[in-house]
Amino acid sequence: MIHTTNYINTFIEIADDCPVSYAETPPEKKVKTLASLQYEQIKKNPYRYSSDDIIFECYALKNDICESEKQQEKIQFFSKGQPCLRSSPLAKRYGFGIHHNEEGKVAIFAVESKEYQILLNDNTINKVKAMRSKKI
Repeated sequence: MIHTTNYINTFIEIADDCPVSYAETPPEKKVKTLASLQYEQIKKNPYRYSSDDIIFECYALKNDICESEKQQEKIQFFSKGQPCLRSSPLAKRYGFGIHHNEEGKVAIFAVESKEYQILLNDNTINKVKAMRSKKI
């Protein structure tokens, strides 16, 4: 069985315990963090990739998987359930909402942006909260 992290027509709101009220770009570090990899991929290519594409590509980059091995590795990777973008540091820590359109392609929006508010108030879009960082 192949698992998926994709959502359709869904907006992931920032976590209730997100520490920022204005979105922050993940800081640059010598070794790229998951947050900065996801941020770059989604910011440069809004609505181009699905959640599965982004999660696997970041995994492949972090684990140095070469192009010729990607197809087989992807099958292996999604043979087990994987955390979806609700667990992304972009929505948990850095203040970005993540919108999945009708095709399941994603884009990010800063919590303070007009677009974030429009998506939040759109009754035709499903809403889910990003996962909290701390247990209650």
